[in-house]
Amino acid sequence: MSYLLPHLHSGYAVDQSILSEEDRVVIIRFGHDWEPNCMQMDEVLAGVSDQIKNFACIYLVDITEVPDFNTMYELYDPCTIMFFFRNKHIMIDLGTGNNNKINWPMTDKQEFIDIVETIYRGARKGRGLVVSPKDYSTKYRY
Repeated sequence: MSYLLPHLHSGYAVDQSILSEEDRVVIIRFGHDWEPNCMQMDEVLAGVSDQIKNFACIYLVDITEVPDFNTMYELYDPCTIMFFFRNKHIMIDLGTGNNNKINWPMTDKQEFIDIVETIYRGARKGRGLVVSPKDYSTKYRY
């Protein structure tokens, strides 16, 4: 499904995509198109892109083609989602201890939309850290 979403092929393109958006959240998926976790996440991203287009835009970045951000954002996982608003990295407390990114594939589209809406509302109020509507710590997984 990654062919349905725009790809960024250089560090400059990534920077410009983050800088150019004034009123929308920039969602960037770092990973590889051929990786199974990324394929699963790309399916969710492609499925929700129309529903969130008014307040968020989605880009894909191949971490081998554009290695510029690998150490800066600690992109060691196969698939990583990060959020930016008005040239600022927005952190989200998901209950996992890592507030910088989502580093697992999400399967529920509505869950992802809820997270993006929460980030958008918090970022518009000037918050750099927002709390997820759902707790993803392992103690609540059944």
